[in-house]
Amino acid sequence: MPSTRTALRRAGTVAALATAGVLTAAGVAFAHVTVHPDSYAKGATDGVLTFRVPDEEDTADTTKVQVFLPIDHPVLGVLVTPQDGWTAKVTTTRLKTPVKTDDGTITDAVSEITWSGGRIRSGEYQDFDVAFGQLPHDTDQLGFKALQTYSDGKVVRWIEETRKGAEEPESPAPVLKLTAGTASDGSVPTTASSSEPEATAKASSSDSTARGLGIAGLVAGVLGLVAAGVALARGRNARSA
Repeated sequence: MPSTRTALRRAGTVAALATAGVLTAAGVAFAHVTVHPDSYAKGATDGVLTFRVPDEEDTADTTKVQVFLPIDHPVLGVLVTPQDGWTAKVTTTRLKTPVKTDDGTITDAVSEITWSGGRIRSGEYQDFDVAFGQLPHDTDQLGFKALQTYSDGKVVRWIEETRKGAEEPESPAPVLKLTAGTASDGSVPTTASSSEPEATAKASSSDSTARGLGIAGLVAGVLGLVAAGVALARGRNARSA
């Protein structure tokens, strides 16, 4: 009996560790600051970008979020949506190369937005909406570097560039892909299925990885239970003998 109980305890421990490993891996994969949608048509007008900020600390709240907009390929006509409990500070910068539009020449653009005063608690997230007048025509993607400040003073820098064909860095900056496809009104985000085969492939790869982790965890748990069953059967046979 003692050996059977020991086997059961070990099997339970194996299953618990396998499950915890799967959950931890999933948590890491989805803890980044991201921008939604993840793609728009080049030159799209009158749209909205949502920056999603999760709190990944167990003992600290997020108290400030800074998002930096690219100036070499500026986003024009930026407006910030009010967020309950948060105060937004918008910083503009003079452009080295003015942008000509149907409404005139633009010489300044928003380069930074800082939200402060609110709190994102552990296990929660906050969406920050930013409206734009027009996206650039002359680039395939926009990177938005971000800084996330916690109540304990820790600052997480989401600033690493995601390079094509390379693995995702540890602290990637949110990236908006700009596609050649256009929508009827210029503001509808494109979808990966219609114009982003590469994005689809990456998403499929990510899904496959997640499924693989899940299956590995389940297999480990099942093997632990099988081991416990074998030990229990041996105990019973020994007693019968």
